[in-house]
Amino acid sequence: MSLNQFSEFINTISSKPLYVLDATIPKDKYIPIDISESNETLNTIDVSSSSKLGKFVNNHLKTHDAQVAYGGYLEVRNIYNRSKHFNSQAEEARNIHIATDLWCDAETPIYAPLEGTVHSFKNNTNYGDYGPTIMLKHHINNVEFYTLFGHLSLGSIKNLKVGQLFSKGQQIATLGDATVNGDYPPHLHFQIIKDIQDFKGDYPGVCSKTDLDFYKSNCPNPNLMLKLL
Repeated sequence: MSLNQFSEFINTISSKPLYVLDATIPKDKYIPIDISESNETLNTIDVSSSSKLGKFVNNHLKTHDAQVAYGGYLEVRNIYNRSKHFNSQAEEARNIHIATDLWCDAETPIYAPLEGTVHSFKNNTNYGDYGPTIMLKHHINNVEFYTLFGHLSLGSIKNLKVGQLFSKGQQIATLGDATVNGDYPPHLHFQIIKDIQDFKGDYPGVCSKTDLDFYKSNCPNPNLMLKLL
């Protein structure tokens, strides 16, 4: 299945938005946010500090009277420069985000957008990494694909089991805070993955420019499912 075919498939699973946050949050309480390197305002902030970045996000929410700030797919970001997890002398730097982030409060409930089983889960503890992470496997119309939920609370993976079934709309987790989520302001990293390869409990959510074509084809825009725009 080509990129265009898979993206079209994801888009047509539902004509209505699918939800990973509380479905009763009105659409007008979602606001786009720019965390890219081209955001001149953000470039005046020490984004290596989760508290200072969190203040930027919270001010953006307050200014727009919103509950959730969203965006980030294919954004080139400076916030990964602080971590060796994304930057090593032996490899090209990874700074292109290949998922959607939903910035909101810690302990916000997270829901399965579709019926799925737990493929794997893990606490990814590298500095700047996902922290607690859950990956679901879905089968829709004979197509198998995966969704990844990163930056969760430790309690979200405490009693989880591989193969555990979650119904569409069932709560699967809550958001973690900076003490457990890789040292970020609270947010959900939500990613769609066509081919999981051999990964378990983890999958790259940020890529290098060299690898971008592959990850664009394997990880389509989650907004095809969320329909926030």
